[in-house]
Amino acid sequence: MAERLQKVIAAAGITSRRKAEQLILAGRVSVDGKKVTTLGTKVEPHQEVAVDDVPIKAQALHTYLFYKPRGVISAVSDNHGRRTVADYFADLPYRLYPIGRLDYDTSGLLLMTDDGDLANHLMHPRNEVPKVYVAKVEGALNGAAIHALKTGVQIKGHKASPAKVKILKTKQGHRTSQIVQLTIHEGHYHQVKLMLQAVGCPVQKLSRPRYAFLTLQGLSAGQYRELTPQEVDKLRHL
Repeated sequence: MAERLQKVIAAAGITSRRKAEQLILAGRVSVDGKKVTTLGTKVEPHQEVAVDDVPIKAQALHTYLFYKPRGVISAVSDNHGRRTVADYFADLPYRLYPIGRLDYDTSGLLLMTDDGDLANHLMHPRNEVPKVYVAKVEGALNGAAIHALKTGVQIKGHKASPAKVKILKTKQGHRTSQIVQLTIHEGHYHQVKLMLQAVGCPVQKLSRPRYAFLTLQGLSAGQYRELTPQEVDKLRHL
């Protein structure tokens, strides 16, 4: 299957796709020995692509499903010396990055990858990848609050996209609390916490047990597994 030249260069780990475009425009890329300077040129898998006369080789890409514990930063480094998600993959011979993020005090499913195209695809708003969160909240959602969440609640000056809402458990007592499940496809900073706070039910505890069709089945906090080629392909076609 033919792919755009800049995508092939980026997939080989040479540089980013944007910088690959600059290499092409600068006349530093050739296909089967012929210089190519036109962006969008497509190449077949059997064709030889070279940068500065050095043939490139396709880089094997890896994507992992990680059960992020609470108290871990969704980053590859931290200026305050806190543990990061990258620390759990330090023994692997390639550098992985998180797709999106989970808050420091939020546990759950986080994807780690060195596949930039897959990451961009999954994080692009137009693809509306569903994410399921389970929150323990203070108080109880009434009909008006549920309706607001389902139609789009106002948070930080913008209207959130509609969420699917399910009440999993209600605990009555001196301070009523509920276990609430929200399914959303956006990924704004503190999104779920802000949505529930906006309807008068601040979050006490939050987790993400599901991302698209993927779940944490078989994993404990801090563990991970590599996605199968079939799972990666399914993610690409969401």
